[in-house]
Amino acid sequence: MISLHTSPARRRRLGVAVAAAGLLATLLTAGPAAATPDPGGTATARTDVSAAQEAEAEAAISSGEIPGVDEIVHSSNITHLANVPKDALKGLNTDLAFQGKYAFAGNYDGFRIYDISNPKSPKTVAQVLCPGSQNDVSVSGNLLFLSTDSSRSDNSCTSTTQPATEKSSWEGMKVFDISDKRNPKYVAAVETACGSHTHTLVPERKNVYVYVSSYSPSETFPDCQPPHDGISVIKVPRNAPEKAAVVNFPVLFPDGGNPGAPTNPGVSKTTGCHDITVLPSKDLAAGACMGDGLLFSIKDPENPRIIDRVQDNVNFAFWHSATFNQKADKVVFTDELGGGGAATCNEEIGPKRGADGIYDIVGKGDHRKLVFRSYFKIDRPQADTEVCVAHNGSIIPVKGRDLMVQAWYQGGVSVWDFTDSSKPKEIGYFERGPVSTDAVTTAGPWSAYYYNGYIYSNDIAKGFDVLKLDDRRTDPAKRVRLDELNVQTQPDYFDR
Repeated sequence: MISLHTSPARRRRLGVAVAAAGLLATLLTAGPAAATPDPGGTATARTDVSAAQEAEAEAAISSGEIPGVDEIVHSSNITHLANVPKDALKGLNTDLAFQGKYAFAGNYDGFRIYDISNPKSPKTVAQVLCPGSQNDVSVSGNLLFLSTDSSRSDNSCTSTTQPATEKSSWEGMKVFDISDKRNPKYVAAVETACGSHTHTLVPERKNVYVYVSSYSPSETFPDCQPPHDGISVIKVPRNAPEKAAVVNFPVLFPDGGNPGAPTNPGVSKTTGCHDITVLPSKDLAAGACMGDGLLFSIKDPENPRIIDRVQDNVNFAFWHSATFNQKADKVVFTDELGGGGAATCNEEIGPKRGADGIYDIVGKGDHRKLVFRSYFKIDRPQADTEVCVAHNGSIIPVKGRDLMVQAWYQGGVSVWDFTDSSKPKEIGYFERGPVSTDAVTTAGPWSAYYYNGYIYSNDIAKGFDVLKLDDRRTDPAKRVRLDELNVQTQPDYFDR
């Protein structure tokens, strides 16, 4: 290893055993960034806008309708405690996980570990260079799991990009030993069909099961062949992670799933899942699978079984992620309209597309059904230069209420209440103004999660943010303490 202001509410919208040599990761110091080999994503993507759109954005800033470039605004019940900018890892920031006093932050170039024992002043503990999109991260005990969904020359942390058309290319899951947080060690890797866009842990005492979500197969990809109508299930022995292996590939869409266009214009064809959230205490999982939403049983974690499946071929373009409420009688699904690369929080798109869909779970056992109730979308105006769409969030644990904090890219962080499934409402927010007024730029919070009394957000471009939420409706959550949180593995907050 080598060590290397508060504003008033604004409502109008703008127009697998691995060779030892392959298990070397580079541990970076918190000092100046070293050159990184072929990172997965090194900068925010930009697409120029028209002169009229640029002028409209600048006029909205001048009038106070939207914040200025990079200006921070928030509701009166939120305080911005800290921001830690990017350091050695220059790629796009991605997902978050938590354990004890530590936060683990994914980045297209690897992952970063923070000591958050003082939320007002997070400290970097380690930065691990291991390029490969998206590098979504989860933790369980002494193990850290990292998704690789870009075709690489091999499974090492010094790999370079290589076409998926080459049989020798590698994508999949990487496993690190984090018993020493300052010196994570790469211990195992498992190749999976079509890589690992995201993953979800189903932890048990002796083993950790990993549900690997991936999609978009091609006849030209030797390791990602159609039909790709299921998920990879990996079994990782806690005491021997080097023996991790795929143990099943359950078919979730025996009929092939949503056909997408031209049958359903504007809807993604289902060729796998984007993300899965499990609720182990209820033996349930919810799958966001491109053109389909799923409810399934994980009573036998190696063999998940579908209970119900829904589609929305009017307003949902891409089923992105899912969140249960605590009682497991609701699921919030998100629609990543535009693939996280477009301005969709504007008047042109409207309030029902690129939004959350709230579904009640009705019935019992295998007869349970997902029943649509309403959409929720932030109604704070965003410029046409701001990539904004529903993204990753978590429950805020308060008995008797359904509360959630959620990332919206440049729409910022939203705190909202869906206790009444038919009448969701925002109760708090934090956001920055546009990154620029002359181009559509991918930036803003990728994930925003509530953990042990604070909201933590991983901003794609600006770094790691810590927020404090003070509100009578959410204050009871401050009494709930967790030892570990992977949001896609939802805990039972009140029965532990």
